[in-house]
Amino acid sequence: MLAERRHQLILRALRAGGPAAVTDLSGQLGVSPATIRRDLVKLEEDGLLTRVHGGAVVEEGDQPFAEVAEVRVNEKDAIAERAAAMIEDGQSVLLDIGTTAYRLARQLHGRRLTVITSNLVVYEELADDEGIELVLLGGMVRREYRSLVGFLTEDNLRQLHADWLFLGTSGVRPGGQVMDTTVVEVPVKRAMIKAGEKVVLLADAAKFPGHGMAKVCGPEELDAVVTDEPVDAATRASFQEAGVEVVVTGKVQT
Repeated sequence: MLAERRHQLILRALRAGGPAAVTDLSGQLGVSPATIRRDLVKLEEDGLLTRVHGGAVVEEGDQPFAEVAEVRVNEKDAIAERAAAMIEDGQSVLLDIGTTAYRLARQLHGRRLTVITSNLVVYEELADDEGIELVLLGGMVRREYRSLVGFLTEDNLRQLHADWLFLGTSGVRPGGQVMDTTVVEVPVKRAMIKAGEKVVLLADAAKFPGHGMAKVCGPEELDAVVTDEPVDAATRASFQEAGVEVVVTGKVQT
């Protein structure tokens, strides 16, 4: 693999999942740890990341949907499959922005459902499925992240109610607070929470603790969390105290 391509993949992995260890990056890219260390030195010299003990981190940022969509696909698919099993035919489903919600949409083909979303990729995925009643929320288009935001989106949500909301996140703090890196998305997420009868957070292991500067909600506003690995003890205790069910793909965490 050419160095330039490795550098692109390293930056994508760091942006999508937060800080990463040299050993993790080595395994993902199939190269030696020494090669990764040299890459990190070069990227730091270029001002694209900061090396930390054992790995590296990039500054928070609003990354294009296409970049994030390529990271942890198998884990997201496992989460999506488990989340889809919660939904009964005839129900209404509100899907948040983000790549895990998109993977969930792919699991809904052939179902008799109403799907409401501000996620343009979800809309494109389901537009030709005649069994699904598809509601696309209005708003201002964020082209790079393929979403609709703003007061029009929020106004639309105030007029709707869904049986399920499947919510994405940039990270979950040990106290169970759901965070986001993009402030403009937060009011829409909060409006979605008010519109959902049951609120389910979709969060792969990289989101614990993940990152994000803006609080979306506390654990008391969630009904369940679907993830691919057991949640750390502090976060699990916060969820248990709030009565949140933690579903690890294939089982329920106790």
